[in-house]
Amino acid sequence: MPKTITRRIMLASTGMLALLGATLHLTSASAQDKPVIRMSTPASETDQRSIALATVFGPAISSFATYQPHYNSSLVPQGSELEAIASGDLEMSITSAQELANFLPEFSIFATGYVHQSAEHQVKVFNDALMAPFKQKVEDELGVKLLAVMYLGKRHVNLRFPRSEKNVMTPADLAGVNLRMPGSDAWQFLGRALGANPTPMAFTEIYTALQTGSVDGQDNPLPTVVDAKFYEVTKQISLTAHLVDLNYIAFSKAVWDGLDAEQQATVQKAAEDAAEAGRQAQLKKEDELVAFLTAQGLDVYEPDLQAFRTHVQAQYVGSDFAKAWPEGVLEQINALGN
Repeated sequence: MPKTITRRIMLASTGMLALLGATLHLTSASAQDKPVIRMSTPASETDQRSIALATVFGPAISSFATYQPHYNSSLVPQGSELEAIASGDLEMSITSAQELANFLPEFSIFATGYVHQSAEHQVKVFNDALMAPFKQKVEDELGVKLLAVMYLGKRHVNLRFPRSEKNVMTPADLAGVNLRMPGSDAWQFLGRALGANPTPMAFTEIYTALQTGSVDGQDNPLPTVVDAKFYEVTKQISLTAHLVDLNYIAFSKAVWDGLDAEQQATVQKAAEDAAEAGRQAQLKKEDELVAFLTAQGLDVYEPDLQAFRTHVQAQYVGSDFAKAWPEGVLEQINALGN
């Protein structure tokens, strides 16, 4: 069952205090006391999203705020960032559609296998009018403002055993494979839709789990496989491209409301510029990494994508996740990709 945050209760208790504190924080009389925008992420500092935010977003807002990133879930545990923002304990994070679906089930549509078609398609969807009700509900229910969409990459299946032992060409080949997936219901459903046995696990634990054989594999975009050095403890990558994955730049609505109009415009543009910088860097990096991973000894190959696509989409038909999707939205998303 999805988690629920009762926003009215929060507003009655901590929300208004957070808003007051944010406003006072942002209007500090001393220039040296510029408000600190803390960003918590499970990603490392060398991740393209982290680099883009640090080199584009941070400098863009430096005239009125200090950007302070915290990597590897060192400030807030992975999966708790939205609650931390909602309670006034964090100013900013990046969040996935899967995490949002824990609170707002309709967001599972953006975490469905083979729905987004490309990085460009993600931007079209995020900026389209169809997203307005989704964004508004995140603000109303969680006190979080979604500023921009970041391209994380195409997720592929990455396994620790040699291809000769388990040649993953169709969903049937993933039967019995313990595939690490994030712990949310949406992620776990996608893992099962692929044909695997999804195993919930924090990102920071994956390397050791692969090394020791606690899991058989994991799914992530190629840049993440390289950045986190998963190639050191795996043998093959089946280019399933089962999810054109994304993150949203999530910002505290209380902090946003404490900014003046010019500052809000600056923050919005900074987020969009950072997302675009990260997107282009990620696309370029993906293009270069198959050769690198092959050189590291991994077997990188393309499976039967049509078999995967047909199987995965069929799993969602009639599921609880599909029941939560607003009528007609899937068709609107598909039309934007044509």
